[in-house]
Amino acid sequence: MILVDSSVWIGYFKGDDRALPLNELIDLNDLCINHLILTELIPSIVQKKENILKDLLLSVKTIDIDINWNELIEMQILNLSKGINNVSIADLIIAQNAIHHNFELFTFDKHFLLLSQYHKLKIYKHSIA
Repeated sequence: MILVDSSVWIGYFKGDDRALPLNELIDLNDLCINHLILTELIPSIVQKKENILKDLLLSVKTIDIDINWNELIEMQILNLSKGINNVSIADLIIAQNAIHHNFELFTFDKHFLLLSQYHKLKIYKHSIA
C-alpha cells in the first residue's frame, strides 16, 4: 500500500508528469490517504468548487493516524542532530503514519527523502524525479 502525500495529489491535479504513476496506483487500488493529508487538500478544493476532485479524494482508502508524541519528539531531535531543519509537525506525523503502517510514501517533498536516511520511512520509488 502506498500513502500518497498532498504534494503528489497537487501535482496530479495540475498535470505534473511526475504524478503519472498515481494512475497505476489508482487502477490497482494500491493507495491510501490519511485525514491530515485530506485536511491539507480539501479546503482549497471546496473553495474552488471542484466537487469531482473532492469526491475522488474522499473515495480513496483513508487510514487512521495514531500519533505517538514522544516518538515525534525523538524523530525531530534526530533530524536536528543530522542537520535536517524545518520539518513541520504535520510532515513528521505523515512520516510516522507511513512508518507505523509499513507503507511507502509517494511524495515530491525532498525532506522526506532526507528523513528516510535516518528513520524507517520508505519512499515510493517514483517519488523523487
